[in-house]
Amino acid sequence: MGFYDFLPEIARYSEDPGTVARMNERHKMLIKPLEAEIAGKRVLDLAAHDGRWAYAFAAAGASEVVGIEGRQELIDRFAEFPRAHLRDKVTLKCDDIFDGMEKEIAAGQTYDVVGVLGILYHIMDHFRLFQLVRKLKPKLVIVDSEFALRPGQVIMLVRERTDNELNSIPQIEGQEKALIGIPSFAAMEAMADVLGYDCEWLDWDEVPPNRRKWIGDYYRPEVKRRGTCLLRPRD
Repeated sequence: MGFYDFLPEIARYSEDPGTVARMNERHKMLIKPLEAEIAGKRVLDLAAHDGRWAYAFAAAGASEVVGIEGRQELIDRFAEFPRAHLRDKVTLKCDDIFDGMEKEIAAGQTYDVVGVLGILYHIMDHFRLFQLVRKLKPKLVIVDSEFALRPGQVIMLVRERTDNELNSIPQIEGQEKALIGIPSFAAMEAMADVLGYDCEWLDWDEVPPNRRKWIGDYYRPEVKRRGTCLLRPRD
């Protein structure tokens, strides 16, 4: 049994068992062990897609979840998620994540937990993102991203199409290809360090090999590998 076992009831997931299995494995690592830190807390979910992680934060006991997503058509899909009492905890705002965070900061908003899930490798301004996150005063930042397998504190530049809903939104009007950056593991640690965060990497090797079919990107040996770290402010 997995948290996202309900997804096949939603049309867009009904013929995509791989995504459902993948989301379940990621939930077991990213959300389930952190429920005590999420329960009763305000959560900000950056690049919220159709609200699937925001929904998981709500189910983990968050008192309120705000998601920022740049594509309104994805936000509109959230109404299809099943449990109304969980949907009612979630507010999804259509905005660029940087502009959205600036507005939250200007309004004096703070959050206990910030999710940076699946977005860090679709942007260029990584350090600015974490500077803005820091101004929101979270006690926990969950970062799940692809990271470059290159030595040193580097960012690997890549182009990606903007017409794929899983990719970057256009950075200028009419843009078909966006420039994105994939930070190395050491670059992530450096950004965390100078902003006063401890950086704890989760160990995906804890997942047994017979459950890795749909999460192979966490085990790539070359170029880039997905990973997860938890940032907590140093006291």
